[in-house]
This record gives sequence, structure tokens and C-alpha cells, in this order.
Amino acid sequence: MYFLIEETLKKVAREDIKGSRKQYVAVLTSEEWKTKKDSFEMGIDIDPDITDIYTTKAEVNYDSLTGTFAIPDRKNPSGDDMKFAFVLDEKGIVFIDDHGTAMDIINGVQRTKKWKMPSLERFLYDFLDQIVRDDLRLMEKYEDELDSMEKQIIEGDENLPSGRLNDIRNDIRYLRIHYEQLIDLAQELEENENGFFKLENLRYFRLFINRAERLHEESLSLRDYTMQLRDLYKAHLDIKQNRIMTVLTVVTTIFMPLTLIVGWYGMNFVYMPELKWEWSYPVVIIASVVIVIASLLFFKKKKWL
Repeated sequence: MYFLIEETLKKVAREDIKGSRKQYVAVLTSEEWKTKKDSFEMGIDIDPDITDIYTTKAEVNYDSLTGTFAIPDRKNPSGDDMKFAFVLDEKGIVFIDDHGTAMDIINGVQRTKKWKMPSLERFLYDFLDQIVRDDLRLMEKYEDELDSMEKQIIEGDENLPSGRLNDIRNDIRYLRIHYEQLIDLAQELEENENGFFKLENLRYFRLFINRAERLHEESLSLRDYTMQLRDLYKAHLDIKQNRIMTVLTVVTTIFMPLTLIVGWYGMNFVYMPELKWEWSYPVVIIASVVIVIASLLFFKKKKWL
């Protein structure tokens, strides 16, 4: 796919790019790039390898700028990234993508953007912005879910999905790393080491950096929130366990003197006078009841019950 950067992205044929002074956007598969890369006349020192992509980054070459994108799936940020590469110079940018991810982002830009002053810099800003366009809403969704978990913990809900808390923390960690990489990439573009971009248009990269930094700060805040909830949940479990131990201790303490009485009179020595006393049984019963009541009153006074 080939586009010219006009008021919108205008789809054209390959020949129209060669004969135009306007900057262009191209999307090729890795096989197409191998056969057509020489026609773009870009000074590339090292050809980008689309099979070896792990991060989002940009690298300055002698007469071009190359890089890669590794974009987390917003439906499952902890899963596999969507990966593609790019090469650009002052004439335009070529995306090398075998899975259609870059094309989907470009289609989003084409549907939603119309420019008074079209330029490669403005396209790059809108392309990067399209990647993170719904992320603030995603962060709000995570925050609402964490608020609900906090309410469950405070109310002592036994069905708190602690596994989901770990999933959210992992998702936020991957997104945080992604924002850091996007910031680094945009800073590399803003550096404009090869002079591909107009100085007055570098502000677009600064605008994106500011937005990515806000998202990064929000991800840090949510990460801290998940850690606080984890500690709160652990404290809740400790309190619950302490209550159980307290009840068991109280029950054990109450029955200790009763066990002593049973053991004492269970010896059945011949010369134990209480064995033949007619009031022995009622006295033992009354003594046991008094011990239980006195113990309960004592624990109640000490606020152990």
C-alpha cells in the first residue's frame, strides 16, 4: 500500500510516489521490502529484521532512520506484542509489516485526521497518537476495577479475586515499559540528528512525549495502587487468621481447667473421699459451669471476644 501525505492520506500507485514531491507513506511485507527497498533510495546501514523484534525503538543510520514497534495488545497487554519495523528519511516512511498492524493504525489515521498543513512530522504524531488513543480510558477502567477490589477488601468479602489483582499488575507493568519505549522513540525523532524534519514541526514530537509521559505517570500510580491493595489484602488475611487463633486460644483456655478436673477425678484412687459422696457429681457440674462463665466474662472484659 502506498499513500501521499496531502490533506489526508491519499492512496496511490507506486509510480505516483516516484514522480511526486510530496512525502509518502508505504506499507510493505518483509518479502516486498527485500525486492523493492532499493527503489526507495534510502541509505540503510543495517536492514531491519522483522523476525527479531522485542522493543519499540529508533536507530539513526548514516542517511536514514530505522526502528521497530512492539505494541502490547490492549485487550491482553501481558500477551504477545504486535510487531513491525519501519524505515524513514526526509522523503517519507516505509512500514515493514507481515501482520497488518501498521495498516490498521494507518487506516485509523486516515479515517479520523485531516490536515491544514500536511507533513511527515504531523503524520508521525498522529500515527503514534493512534497507538495510545484509548489508553487513558483503559487506565480509568483499571482504576475502577481496583476501586471495586478495595471496597471488597474493606467489607471483608471472602470472594476477592486476588489472581485478577496480579493480572492487572502485570498488564500495567507491560504498558509502563511500552510508554517508556515510546518516549525514547519520540525523543530520538525530536533529536532530528539527520535533519529529516522541519524545525518548526519538531513540536509534534514534544506534544506526543508529553502525552506519553502522562500515561507513564498514570501507570506508575496504578502500579503503586496494586501494591497497596496487595498489602491491604495480606493484612486482611492476617487479621482473619489472628481472629481464628484468638477463638481457638479462648476455647483451649476455657477447657484447660475442665480437663484438669476430668483428669484429676479420672484417677479413681481408693481413698478419694469425693467418689462416695452423693453430691460429688452435681458439685463438679456446677464448678465446671462456673469456670466456663467466669472465663467468658474475663475474656469479654479483656476484649478478647
